[in-house]
Amino acid sequence: MASQFQLIMRQGPTPGATFLLEGSQLNIGRDSSNEIVINDAEVSRRHARLTFQGGKYVLEDLGSTNGTFVNGQRLAGPRVLKAGEVVSLGEQIVLVYEVTTNDPGATMVSPRAAGAPSVSRPVAPPPPPADYVGSVPASPAPSVSTPVSTPAPARRVNVLPIIIAVAVLFVICLCVGFLWYIDANYLWCTFFPFLGGC
Repeated sequence: MASQFQLIMRQGPTPGATFLLEGSQLNIGRDSSNEIVINDAEVSRRHARLTFQGGKYVLEDLGSTNGTFVNGQRLAGPRVLKAGEVVSLGEQIVLVYEVTTNDPGATMVSPRAAGAPSVSRPVAPPPPPADYVGSVPASPAPSVSTPVSTPAPARRVNVLPIIIAVAVLFVICLCVGFLWYIDANYLWCTFFPFLGGC
């Protein structure tokens, strides 16, 4: 059984675009010299690299400005990719890593010519909706399908501690101002008659 590796863009400049991974080393970036070119301001000229090792692709960040993430975790070193994992370049580019297993004895998969189905395989179903994140192998061989996890939501700042801190500071300022007003106008006995010397 032969495996086919691909990245499918779920979010970015060309949603639904499929990047077939073929070769021992593939660079990803904005520059046209990369094997996988993603033309977006969040992607560095040379953003990340995929290296084929031991039948698997290993992803590493190349010191990009906005970072490379796998399932929401920023890469600190090389990482072996698993089927269904979500790869993010910065915050706006989201790709899904997929692995399909094809039986070499089965019907060969070939690209469709100008909308006409190929003779060597059954007619493919219409393209899935844009929000569909999986793919269905074209061969009749069974494949292992793994659920695609959603990327971690963008980190939001919890404003409750900030509101509480501002409220406490406001109350402290009111108290200090009130005590200063009492002291400046000699009103201690009026507001605090229980104090000695009144």
